[in-house]
Amino acid sequence: MKILIDARLYGLENTGLGRYAINLIKYLGQIDHRNEYFILLRRKYFDGLNLPKNWTKILTDFRHYSLSEQFKLPGIIDKINPDLTHFLHFNIPLFWKGKFVVTIHDMLMHKHTGLSATTLWPLLYGIKRVAYKKSFRQAVTKSSKILVPSNVVKREIAGYYKIDPAKITVTYEAADDRILSETSFAKIQEKYKIDSDYFIYTGSAYPHKNLQSLVKAVILLNKNVNRKMILLISSSRDMFTQILQRLIHKLEAEECVKFLGFVPDDDLRSLFKNSKSFVFPSLSEGFGLPGLEAMEAGTIVLASDIPVFREIYGKAAIYFNPYDFSSIEKAMRNAMSMDPKERSQMIESGKKFAKRYSWATMARQTLKIYAEEGGVGLRQGQ
Repeated sequence: MKILIDARLYGLENTGLGRYAINLIKYLGQIDHRNEYFILLRRKYFDGLNLPKNWTKILTDFRHYSLSEQFKLPGIIDKINPDLTHFLHFNIPLFWKGKFVVTIHDMLMHKHTGLSATTLWPLLYGIKRVAYKKSFRQAVTKSSKILVPSNVVKREIAGYYKIDPAKITVTYEAADDRILSETSFAKIQEKYKIDSDYFIYTGSAYPHKNLQSLVKAVILLNKNVNRKMILLISSSRDMFTQILQRLIHKLEAEECVKFLGFVPDDDLRSLFKNSKSFVFPSLSEGFGLPGLEAMEAGTIVLASDIPVFREIYGKAAIYFNPYDFSSIEKAMRNAMSMDPKERSQMIESGKKFAKRYSWATMARQTLKIYAEEGGVGLRQGQ
């Protein structure tokens, strides 16, 4: 079977989407040496990515949501003539007619709308919204199968688009073994100039991540405890981080919030492990990879009490009301005052819990879908 994967979002700069692409390709390469794969890649990773002999790289160096995607991509796919194409995001060329499966990671842009959720001018935002809705609907209605990272997303898609839930398969993601290596914390402290105990958040600064409430919570925390506590934010610099920094300045909170910028995986485990906790105040997610990675690294996870986190983290996290920053602060204070034995037990329990999830399992489930939707028998082997 000839399988084409659109992996133009490969790479950690694409956050959760990038990690998904990295691990899907890695583990498919390990478990399937018989089917023939064609992988579309941007130039940044084209030369450096080594793949098994049954994989062929295709340079496809144009952006998502671009005119090139709409007019050039169909020709590239048709020339390869795959039995099945897997789009790792919902942006399928509107006029392409081939058979495909799609991974839809969340419905965030359905729920978080308006000019506060964008940096675009109003007219451009309106055009983008129309294109988004049309592209998303095509991905849902014209795909032969939809892969999602949680039952929450499955229910949202099935309910919104009135489609048979049997068309949607949950393939859970997992903590990334790329962050299993650990840099010495003394080097981390020196590198990032960390001089006090801290909580940590890693991810984007989009409005639905609710970082404004987290900043207010750490300000309140410092008023309620007798030692300095800082919040470390690991997030690539963009317009949303700049907006957040302006708020921090307005609130005179520069002393208790520190931006680290993009943190490489080699540093991330040590930052997680030595934190008081990882705090995830998001109002909406499709899965919640950073929380599992923080558990795997050896810290406590404080998370919003929202359905997807309840599904993914179960009893392995401590929950708070994300709409009330005093609730976030209370959870942070409880993490600080936790009995050392209780803390150690919760950390060990979290490590075991995170291992329930497996990228290899996700890849095997995906390969089974390829076989079913590609119209051929399962061909899987070493």
